[in-house]
Amino acid sequence: MNVDVMARAVELRQQRQPFVMASVIWRRAPSSGQQGSQAVILSDGSVRGWLGGACAEPTVIVEALACLDHGQPRLLCLGPSDGRDRNRSAETGSTDEHSDGLRSIAMACESEGAMEIYLEPSLPVPQVVVIGRSPAVDAIAAVTAAIGWDAVIIDDGGQPDDHECPDLVRTSLDLSGLTVDQATAVVVATQGHYDDIALMAALATDAGYIGLVASAKRAEAMNDYLRTQGFGDDDLARICAPAGLNLGRIPNREIAAAVIADLVARRAEGQLSIDAESESQDRPVEATDPVCGMTVLVADARYRSVHDSRDYYFCAPGCQQRFEAQPAEFVS
Repeated sequence: MNVDVMARAVELRQQRQPFVMASVIWRRAPSSGQQGSQAVILSDGSVRGWLGGACAEPTVIVEALACLDHGQPRLLCLGPSDGRDRNRSAETGSTDEHSDGLRSIAMACESEGAMEIYLEPSLPVPQVVVIGRSPAVDAIAAVTAAIGWDAVIIDDGGQPDDHECPDLVRTSLDLSGLTVDQATAVVVATQGHYDDIALMAALATDAGYIGLVASAKRAEAMNDYLRTQGFGDDDLARICAPAGLNLGRIPNREIAAAVIADLVARRAEGQLSIDAESESQDRPVEATDPVCGMTVLVADARYRSVHDSRDYYFCAPGCQQRFEAQPAEFVS
């Protein structure tokens, strides 16, 4: 286990940043990657840690980013066929995809080694930020944590010990101290104490959902007040009030079930999730080495040739030399 890499993974998880944990689970010499080597790969393609050499790393990055897109782990096999029962393709630069999450990519560069790398994506789960101090607040946070989502309680008028889950409590209403994204639901349950302040703080964020636990009459009054403070129709349309499923008059703790049930339904419809397209805007541009077929990241490519006004990129100097000696063979 690489303690530094694991610490970085924990930090990214706390910051709600998507990443992939890559671990070398098998290798055959002379591969530069070692069994037990680990790295985290971010959504922009940057790597923290060590996995392997110049031919392997770009391919691992591209496959890791694919894991972020579909959210499923993958076992990546790099290298020529080694006789293990993997049904690997032995053709240069070819790939073999299996329904069980195994992906084989034959490497035919200067290295004779092979590796198997387990890629495990970590995507931000929905986060519920519930503001206030009441049995409903604690119940919403408890149910949120019970279903595996992130929960935060904000109560700027109390202390952590005033709540059933003190480890989840923050005492500042400054939401800028949190990572609030499209996968975040902000639920205001202050019971009239400072609904307006809490809602204005929520509207200043990118939260994918903003809800107000209140009666229909109080919700309407709050909308009227927010209009006097300069908030328009687009702002008010972001507020779901009353929050949760309409179950009529129910006890405070049952309000939690109504709120979370509504959020789960929205999640199933595709809300409360990170937009994969926006996360992929900064991803590296890739090219294919025309000689060996391996993936090359254009920004990091050290070996490049121009033929007939077109750029070609290579994973190693040997591939570049072969191309420049007989370009027509590889261009075709």
